[in-house]
Amino acid sequence: MTPTGPATGTLYARLRDWFRARPLAFDATIACGTLVCMVAGSFTDPHGSPSGPTFGDRTPDVWSVLIMVLGAAALVLRRRRPFAVLCFTVTICLVELVNDNRPAPIAMSAVVALYTVASRTDRPTTWRVGLATMAMLTAAAMIFGPTNWYAQENLGVFAWTGMAAAAGDAVRSRRAFVDAIRERAERAERTREEEAGRRVAEERLRIARDLHDVVAHHIALVNVQAGVAAHVMDKRPDQAKEALAHVREASRSALDELRATVGLLRQSGDPEAPTEPAPGLAVLDGLLDSFRKAGLPVALARTDGDLPLPATVDLAAYRIVQEALTNVRKHAGPDAEAEVSVVRVGRTVEITVLDNGAPQTGAPADSGGHGLLGMRERVSALGGSLTTAPRYGGGFRVQAILPVTTRTGEDA
Repeated sequence: MTPTGPATGTLYARLRDWFRARPLAFDATIACGTLVCMVAGSFTDPHGSPSGPTFGDRTPDVWSVLIMVLGAAALVLRRRRPFAVLCFTVTICLVELVNDNRPAPIAMSAVVALYTVASRTDRPTTWRVGLATMAMLTAAAMIFGPTNWYAQENLGVFAWTGMAAAAGDAVRSRRAFVDAIRERAERAERTREEEAGRRVAEERLRIARDLHDVVAHHIALVNVQAGVAAHVMDKRPDQAKEALAHVREASRSALDELRATVGLLRQSGDPEAPTEPAPGLAVLDGLLDSFRKAGLPVALARTDGDLPLPATVDLAAYRIVQEALTNVRKHAGPDAEAEVSVVRVGRTVEITVLDNGAPQTGAPADSGGHGLLGMRERVSALGGSLTTAPRYGGGFRVQAILPVTTRTGEDA
């Protein structure tokens, strides 16, 4: 690009924006340009010499100048009153052809007006109005023109009006196409946002149900131990203290789990929760077997020693593996293989899911992200971290690091 290129582009953009904000000024500019072209054309004699047209051999009279000014002035209102402007310009063009032996090129104003009508109406109207305008102006030029009816100038009137109608129709069609594309994109974006909201709501509902399964046994234990403490308080105070200690421990665990997921709970009115136990890493082999039966080879590596985890962490780890393998089945291709590793590192547990699927644009991270969004919410609620990224050479990697220390400072 030349040094003047950016400056020229900026100037053009500024002029375009300025005219878009002031449509009347743009129409006035079009009118002035049309008037200049008509006046210049009125000085041209197409038959001035045997070799071709000559310029300056004739001058327009006052009547022709007045007609050209009126035709150009009418174009200022071409977008506000397109049909009225077209009728006016065609009328004065017919008057000029009938009353002047050497008519000025007033048809240029009618051509601009016809283009405006064609660009702002539907196609059937464009055809009807365009054909009528072409027929009237061409017939008038053939009958009342200064040359023979078969002269090229008469065919020029037909051609110019036809091109004006065709150009206006093309502009209208392109404008309608662009508007349709824009509206479709906006509708798709709204649909995408609604779908994402629905998926988030479903994920939060599932988390709420999981919370019920995880916390229910703690609440039941609190109820039983509190009853025992009340019964033996006077006769066996040592046993009462032990029961109260159990109450304290169970209530603390329940509060920790509530605190970890309370921000993800859904409003009331949820359907009845399922009654099956909440899954965890203890049944991870069964989950992997279900994917193997579905045709996805999965390898497992565990170095956590089957150590117990807090219920919320155990459930989140299971769900992360489940969702990650589901994404592998959806996006990695039919020949993909997956690897799952569960590693206990200090007071954290690392869950990693790898696949070797072929690189593709429709990777899980770019295809809506609803499953990844649910995983991210779970990990964030527990104070952990989630990393998702394509692997070098193909495939995808999901790694979650979850703390296994409760928020009160006790290990699981």
